[in-house]
Amino acid sequence: MNLQNFKQMPLLGILRGISLDAVKPIADASINAGLKAIEITMNTEGATMLIETMRTHCDNNIAVGAGTVTSFELLKKALGAGAQFIVMPIINTTVLEYCNDNNIPVFPGALTPNEIYNAWQHGATMVKVFPASVFGPLYFKEIKAPMNDIELLACGGVSTKTIGEFFKNGASAAAFGASIYKKEWIETKRFNEIELEIKALIQAYQQSKN
Repeated sequence: MNLQNFKQMPLLGILRGISLDAVKPIADASINAGLKAIEITMNTEGATMLIETMRTHCDNNIAVGAGTVTSFELLKKALGAGAQFIVMPIINTTVLEYCNDNNIPVFPGALTPNEIYNAWQHGATMVKVFPASVFGPLYFKEIKAPMNDIELLACGGVSTKTIGEFFKNGASAAAFGASIYKKEWIETKRFNEIELEIKALIQAYQQSKN
């Protein structure tokens, strides 16, 4: 994962429960929209095959990672499939330290100030504040006040209406999932709508930085 590319376009797409035949059109829609990073969760059936297929298809046009990595066993499977970065819903220090030692970008999930601090101390690339929708964008401002050096990724409740507030209040990146990668749109092959929604989210982010 090229962290510089991600920090220039710090939006992360999350895919969960997709089928193999949806991988390539979703990847194309995401790349065409300007997305630089996408994850496939490890609790999706056939996740390793999906990651391998997306990595091959994308040819480094987008970073492909593994999400919902909750154990070292899942980490090994994800890396074996070609995952370029790792995302967790929780803090697993074994996974964190392995990624840190091997220069693998890793985004552990945390919510409380103590969890966020511990995740950062164990080598998080960014700390995924999850679920961010519980406390909203202002929570990021409160966290950043005493811990301004910690980089935070907002996950949960991110939309065109809220994304600007997350960044203005201290988020370094933001993630989205089923709100754009809608099951109905995927099943009915409305990938153009997915592309347009990602473009709209990117535009809302860019406007927030002006």
